[in-house]
Formats: sequence, C-alpha cells, structure tokens
Amino acid sequence: MMRFIRSSFVIARRDFAATVLSKAFIFFLLGPLFPLLLGGIFGGIGASVATRAQRPAVGVLMPPEQFKRLNAARDDIADAVGDDAVVKLVGYVPGPNIAQQQKQLLTTPVPPIRTVVSGDLGNPRIVTAAGDDELMLRQLRLILARAKSGETAPPPGLAVTQAKVPNASLTNDRANTALYGQMLLFFLTILLSGMLLSQLIEEKSNKIIEVIAAAVPIDALFVGKLFAMLAASVVGIVVWISAGALLIQLVKHGGVATLPPPAVGWTGFLLLSIIYFAMNYLLLGAAFLTIGAQAATVREVQTMSMPITFGQVLIFGFASTAVGAPDSTTALAAAIFPLSSPMAMLARAAEQPEWWPHIAAIAWQALWVALILRVGAQLFRKTVLKSGPRTRWWKRARA
Repeated sequence: MMRFIRSSFVIARRDFAATVLSKAFIFFLLGPLFPLLLGGIFGGIGASVATRAQRPAVGVLMPPEQFKRLNAARDDIADAVGDDAVVKLVGYVPGPNIAQQQKQLLTTPVPPIRTVVSGDLGNPRIVTAAGDDELMLRQLRLILARAKSGETAPPPGLAVTQAKVPNASLTNDRANTALYGQMLLFFLTILLSGMLLSQLIEEKSNKIIEVIAAAVPIDALFVGKLFAMLAASVVGIVVWISAGALLIQLVKHGGVATLPPPAVGWTGFLLLSIIYFAMNYLLLGAAFLTIGAQAATVREVQTMSMPITFGQVLIFGFASTAVGAPDSTTALAAAIFPLSSPMAMLARAAEQPEWWPHIAAIAWQALWVALILRVGAQLFRKTVLKSGPRTRWWKRARA
C-alpha cells in the first residue's frame, strides 16, 4: 500500500510539475479571456446592429406647449411599464406646409419615424406608414387621451402592507447563482478533463508510458496522472476566481460584498465548489483516462470520447432540475445519482443553508470515486501496455 501511495505521488508530482511549470500553462490560464473577448466583440456588434435597427418613433407636429403635455403623459405611462416599452415621441415645430412636412418626416432615417401626429390635442390627426403596428397606435391613442384630459399627475398613494415572506429577489438571485455554478462546473470539467487524453496519447506514441510502467504499478500510474491534472486544474480555478473577484472589486461599486450571497455564504460556497469540482473531475476524468488508454490515435480518442461527452450533457440537464426546487423528487434523485450528484449538490448549496446534506453527499461521492478509480485502473492496466497487431476474437477462441 505504501509503495502504491509513493508511486502515485511520484507520478502526480512529475505530471503536475510538467504541466504547471511549462510555458503552455500561461496560455492555459489565459484561456478564459478568449471567450470573454469574443463575447465582448459580438456583444458590441449586436449593440451596434440594435442601434441601427432601433424602434420607430412618433413625430409630433404640435406647438411646444402641447408637445410638452403629450410628452409628460407619455412619461407617466413609462414610469409604470418601463421606458423601453412605450413608444418614443420626437417633437418638431409645425411649418406652413404640414402635408409636405409629414412626408419628409416619414422618410427620416435617424431616428426612424413611421408615424406623425399633427393638429392639436383637441383634434389630433395621425398619419402612419406602419399601419400594421397596432400596439404602437394603441399606445399613441392612450397618450393622446391622457394628455387631453390633463391627468399628468400621479394618482394618490395606495395603502400597502408589507407581508413577512422570504425575499423573492434574493430567492431568484440564489437560483441564478445555482444555475451559473452548475454551468461553470460542467464546462470546466469537460474542458479540463479532456487534457488527460492528449497527454496520455503523446506518452503512448513516444513509448514513454512503457518505461514508467516498468518502474511503478499501473494502478499508481493511473491514479497519479488523474490527481496531477486535478491539482493543475484547481490551480487554474483558484487563479480565475481570484482574478474575477479582483475585477468585480475594481469595476462594481461596493465590490464583491454587494453580490447576493448564497445560502451557505460565499466562503462555504467557494469551498464546496472546489470540492464538488474535484469529485466531478475524478468521476469524469477517470472515464476519460480509461478511454485514452484504450485508444491508439487521436482520431480514436475523439470518436470514443464523443458518446461520454454527450452523456455528460444529459447528466447536466438532469442535475439542472435541482435549481429552484432542491427538495423535489427529481432533485433528490439527481443528488443520489453519483455522476450528477456534484452539480446537484452545488445548486443546493446556493439555495439551502444546511450543511449535513453536503457532508453525506461528499462521503457518497468519495465512495463512487474510489469504485470508479478501481474499475478504471483495472481497465487501464489491461490496455495500456498492449502492443502489436490486435488478435481477432475468433482467433482467440480457436486458440
């Protein structure tokens, strides 16, 4: 047993140092910047397109006093339903030729005007080039009626009694934290566990793994490689979390303290996130490492890893049922099923303050990690040193 632990530690230290102390690890740490950069670029493009294709406004050809009353009525409605939900009004001074001015306004590109109101509040006249926009015309009629009646002041205050119920906003924020935590855990596990495949294929093609296997037990080689990549992944996650917290502290007023806290607190949530990532990584990484041992080329790795990646997507969908309903039957089933348990319990940490379910879940997951490591190590031992042409099954039976 001591030889197994020492051998595993030697392999883990070797792979960890080769990964973390290499120049490529810097690019690995910079990896999350590229999706953020692409998101910012495409977000800017989308905002530019949205600005160019902005919602048509209504041109108002009325005296300034009447336009002021009309715009005040519009602002009262916007205060109730939101400014973006109410049509925009743009005032123009009426000219001597109203008909010609209306035609010019209906072709105005910025801001795009497709409806023009002229006359006065007592007898308004509407000319529109967007007759199919019934919602805009209804809003315009409501604004005209409110401005004509002169009811631009807010209604008298209503008696409101505050009921002592859980904060709905905090509940919604915690559900969002649970969902984002699950998504981050899923994508990091898929991204980082795939590193095991390429590393193992490289060592198999260079015949390095046969030399290592001659000095240490195959089981120790399997476990050492898995925990080395887990340690390197945890280093990357700690760096990313620290950089994200520093960015929030610098950009957001009040910093991290203003974020809605999870049910177990930020310290407990981050600690459980690392633990559940380790469990999820070991469960999935053992499967990926076993696949890498069975494959001889990168093409075979890609072909064999696709089904397990698709299965992990289904497991993520199963675990997401725990968001918003941690005590439901499906959520409890997701917490019991070992492959979805880390993601389901991470969502529970964001929404429920109890700690004893996490202690039980970590023990349950550790049991399955040991079982999968055992099975994976046996398959690893049977396949990693296989060389030469493969013997067909009917030839083996005949022999």
